[in-house]
This record gives sequence, structure tokens and C-alpha cells, in this order.
Amino acid sequence: MSWPRRVLLPAAALVPLLAGCSPAPRAADEPAKAAPGFPYTVTNCGVENTFQAPPKRAVTMNQHVTEIMLALGLEKSLVGTAYLDDAVLPAYEKAYDSVPVLAKEYPSKEALLAANPDFVYGGYSSAFDAKDGRGRDDLKDAGMATRLNTEYCPSGRTSVDDLYREVTEVGRTFGVPGRAEKWIAGARATVAANEKRLKGVAPVSVFVYDSGDKTAFTAGGKGIGNELITRAGGRNVFADLDKAFGDATWEQVVARRPEVVVIYDYGSTTVEQKKKRLLDDPALRDVPAVKNRRFAVLPLSDTVLGVRVPDAVEKLAAQLHPATAR
Repeated sequence: MSWPRRVLLPAAALVPLLAGCSPAPRAADEPAKAAPGFPYTVTNCGVENTFQAPPKRAVTMNQHVTEIMLALGLEKSLVGTAYLDDAVLPAYEKAYDSVPVLAKEYPSKEALLAANPDFVYGGYSSAFDAKDGRGRDDLKDAGMATRLNTEYCPSGRTSVDDLYREVTEVGRTFGVPGRAEKWIAGARATVAANEKRLKGVAPVSVFVYDSGDKTAFTAGGKGIGNELITRAGGRNVFADLDKAFGDATWEQVVARRPEVVVIYDYGSTTVEQKKKRLLDDPALRDVPAVKNRRFAVLPLSDTVLGVRVPDAVEKLAAQLHPATAR
């Protein structure tokens, strides 16, 4: 038996053969491929951020911004959350339970830093209170990007278009623009259906009672609450108040004679206690809403710029105009 002869090649001849079998190394200065849709630059309430990739360790402070994240399926991008006004929506409960709660209300700066976030999303301007070390500049210096819900940007009146922009920008920031577009399409359909049901219905005058004894803390004209009332077939009697929320005198409430009181439900004071405060006040006895006991109720989390707004419009419309309810 004879074995096949081995052919020996010179070493120089092997180099091109080996090179053909291995991928060429990437040049040291060749940039890594960016994630789709990035870099993404967005200006929020005057603060500009450029994202090279989606944040991976986000913290939300305030319920409505937490629910925006959960509506977009971003619970795995959250390393912490804080400050509920009431229970999260049932559809988001399981996702919410998977996220660590950093504090019942706002976390201290130390607790926030301990979560090591790369992005902090606040619902109210109080979320970024500089006195507590949570100012947006302070957090930027600590390496965190920030976003404030646009209802609290210093701008004009807040509308549902601002809600759509909020969801769009959050979706872009986290690399899920398609999810944002899908949510917005559903929201637009809900708002349009309600508008169709209310066509031709005369608006009723509305006073929002959030809280207060010596004065009435109410919804002004700049927040989404004013838009919600308008789209539900109401007219906010304090639309001239140049804030999202603010104080009015009881004398003003009497003078403006609202036909319906919308009570915001949250905190330790119950709806029944708020009704009793209004019904027991002799100064209010001739106010049509009080005299006729016309009360509507909304959870506070329905009345801020978040994903509850489209359904909240429908919910309030059914209370202001029962004949139009589905």
C-alpha cells in the first residue's frame, strides 16, 4: 500500500490562503454602526439631549409618565419608579409590578443615584426640585439625561396634540417609534368617536374641585384638564386662570355659577368628603351645580398628560351628557 504524497508549500504562499479564510479586522477608528433611528436629538422644555442609543436604565417619577412607559412596553428599560396617585391601570399592573419602587413619593437624590439611572423622566416640575438635589442640571452633571412631561413646559395651552408629541418623543428616545405610532392611532380613533357622539351638544359650565378649604384649588386653562373638559362637552369656568392648576376664591365660584362640579379623586380626602364640604357651605347653596347636586368624578391620574386622556374624555362626557353615553 502507498500513502498519498504531501505537497509542502513555502510559508509565503500560505499567507494569502489564510487571509482568505479570516474576516478582515475592523479598523480601530471605524465607528460602530448606530442603532436604527439614532443618534436622536430632542429638545424638551428648553433642555436638549442627543441619544446615541436608547437609554437602558430609566427611572420614572409620577404615575402618568410611568404609564406612558408601560403603554409602550418599556418596563424592561426601567430600573425604578416612584410616586403613584392611585392604582396603575389594570392592563399595566403586571408590568408595573416588575419594576422596583424607589419611594412612595419622590426619592431622595441618594436613592435616585443608587439606582444608577441613565435617564430620569418626571411628570410634574416638582420631580426636578433643585432644592432636593434633583434639578435637571444637577442630574445632567451626574451623567443622567432627563425629560419633563410637556404639560409643565413653559408654553401655551396643553392639547391632545401635545400628548401625541409626548408619546412620539418618548417612543423615539427608546427606539420604539412603531409602538408610539400604534398607540397614537388608537388614541385618535377614541377621541374622534367621542367628538362624533357629542356633535351638536351644547356645552355645560364646569368647575373643577381638586382640593382646598379657604380657597378652591382648581384646573386652570393651561393644562390638559382644560382640554379634557372642552372635548367632553364642557366649558371650564376657570379657563382664564393662566396655569394648569391654581387657586380661585369661593366668591369667584359663586359668581361664575357652574352647572357641574368635577371632583378630582386622589389622596386621603375622599370624594364624599369633598362633596360634603361643598354641600355644607352656605355660600355655595345657590350655585347651580351644588343646588342640583350635579357632580362628576375623575381620578387625578386621568386628568394629566398621560395615556389615560382619550378614555378620560369619554368617561367625563358620559357624566356631563349622559344621553350621549355608549
